[in-house]
Amino acid sequence: MRNIALVLALWPPALPAFAESAADLGTLNPDEMTWGSNVARAERGEVDMNICASGYMMTKSGDHGSARTIFEACAKAGFTGAMTWMSQLDNNGLGAEYNPDATADWDRRAAELGDPVGKFNYGLDLMRGHGVARNDALGRQFVDAAAQDGLAIARRLQNADYDLDEVTPDADDWKYAPLF
Repeated sequence: MRNIALVLALWPPALPAFAESAADLGTLNPDEMTWGSNVARAERGEVDMNICASGYMMTKSGDHGSARTIFEACAKAGFTGAMTWMSQLDNNGLGAEYNPDATADWDRRAAELGDPVGKFNYGLDLMRGHGVARNDALGRQFVDAAAQDGLAIARRLQNADYDLDEVTPDADDWKYAPLF
């Protein structure tokens, strides 16, 4: 009992010596698992697989602007899945204007890094001349590489003798029609 009294008697005067301001401690109790915190981390270039995966939820919920922020940062860090998502956003005008050139560029970058979906998509871009000069032979090579990597839809296209209607809904015909 006597020790407790001694501690209580000494504690209040000693408190200012140990006190720190909140500013000295940084952000107290930060939002760690929110979309906003993921976007802020991506803006700072702090990306990992979890941050990159959150872009999927954002775009599926319709928050394409936040998804773009996440996917662009993840693509810059070398995540090929984020590159294919950027292609999808640009190909559909989600969070920005429809941009076939950017679509093909994202697909090419993912393909060059070995991503099977990137290979397949870039092959389609080349075969259609969508965002890139048309080159049917090179496009088939990319589709074949994706099929060799085990991508089922690439094998499906091969089995359909590279008939693009096999993998593209007719609702998108306007997008892939020749411009001249």
